[in-house]
Amino acid sequence: MSRGGNILMLDDDAAIRTVVAHALRRAGHQVMSTASLAEFDRALRDVTPDVVVTDVVLPDGNGLDMVAGLAEAYPQLPVIVLSAQNTLTTAVRATEAGAYEYLPKPFDLDDLTRAVTGALARRGNDDAVALDDADADAALPLIGRSPAMQDVYRVIARVISNDLTVLVSGESGTGKELVARAIHDLGRRAKAPFVAINMAAIPRELIEAELFGYERGAFTGAQARTAGRFEQAAGGTLFLDEIGDMPIEAQTRLLRVLQSGEFTTVGGARTISADVRIVAATNKDLTALVRGGQFREDLFYRLNVVPLTLPALRERRQDVTLLARHFLDRAVEQGLPRKALSTDAIAALEAHDWPGNVRELENIMRRLAVLTRDETITASDLRDVLMPGAGGTIASEPGLAAAVHARIDQLAREHPAGIDDGTLYDRIIAEVERPLIEAMLARHGGNQLRAARAMGINRNTLRKRLDTLGILPDGAPDGG
Repeated sequence: MSRGGNILMLDDDAAIRTVVAHALRRAGHQVMSTASLAEFDRALRDVTPDVVVTDVVLPDGNGLDMVAGLAEAYPQLPVIVLSAQNTLTTAVRATEAGAYEYLPKPFDLDDLTRAVTGALARRGNDDAVALDDADADAALPLIGRSPAMQDVYRVIARVISNDLTVLVSGESGTGKELVARAIHDLGRRAKAPFVAINMAAIPRELIEAELFGYERGAFTGAQARTAGRFEQAAGGTLFLDEIGDMPIEAQTRLLRVLQSGEFTTVGGARTISADVRIVAATNKDLTALVRGGQFREDLFYRLNVVPLTLPALRERRQDVTLLARHFLDRAVEQGLPRKALSTDAIAALEAHDWPGNVRELENIMRRLAVLTRDETITASDLRDVLMPGAGGTIASEPGLAAAVHARIDQLAREHPAGIDDGTLYDRIIAEVERPLIEAMLARHGGNQLRAARAMGINRNTLRKRLDTLGILPDGAPDGG
């Protein structure tokens, strides 16, 4: 499978065509480049490609429409879609149109090369149908064009055509239920019910009755037969939120249902088929709960068929402004006055850590739409609503962002050549990383596990950085 293939590329950007062709030829492939659909059609009459690589927005049409046509005419021809329209709709349409892989721009050339290698090995065996509405983004609940969200979109695009169980992990407020709804609304069960149940909000003794229903007289107060969430969601999707809070005895019952596909109501004897798709979510580390005996290992594996991790908002800061404006637009739809964001407000929003994630941002935008007198929200307005004790403070001058700007200005004065020699990113990150790690180790008494967890990185990653930076485990510099 290491043999090179014939690659036919379609992109109207000459620079991208040149860079991609060079990378693929270096990997041993033959590449023919085209700049329009018409040119692509002519080339397709003359050559038989092994893989097609295409852009979406083209001067004479839409690349995804071409992908759907290729899937019909050449069902074994793998197509890799590249797109600057980094939205959930684009990812879903690419997958459903029959694309082998979808890569958002800007993409990594190594990722493209690996995708081509995989496509050559498989020769494309994905079946697909077209998404009904090409302009569906406005109706979709997930917003963001960051690389972290692109990974989420690609997973969603791959699971909507099947009924595999999905386990969504992420901090509170990141939008786990929105992901579950997107999987339901874009999938085969969209016309059936979407039923959500929060395990943390139900008394332990009532969870089984809530999930599976109960018969009249099954317990004190059971005046009539009541359908549980499994029955209510029949044919559709059952969203099990905060699954990590499920009592161990209820976990056993749930496991049996997932294994057999059947259940009985509390106090009942009749077997009922569980025709639902399961999407579970948690803000806890289920593997740690498994190790501690608080969560069944076999249930974890039943739920973790397709894992999907939602990034915290601080891990996709480039989406903050897009989300903030979206929430301000929604406020207008709800009858609130229209507001705009000043440049300093945008900088302040992107500098904030957002411990409450997207939910916190939405609440803040709605509050500002009500409270701000002027038509434009400023950084001062943000500071008024983000006080210590209310979720953190807005970073402003002097702050970390200002310090980075000042450091770059200093380097530009003292070492002007160093600003453009390709080393600036690594140098600035290194300068910030050392005090961050030292401060967090000191804050947690030298406990590497707690410090790593607080920073959102793996403990092994922290150990490697300690070695690389020469920091002793207690936070002191090595040799100091």
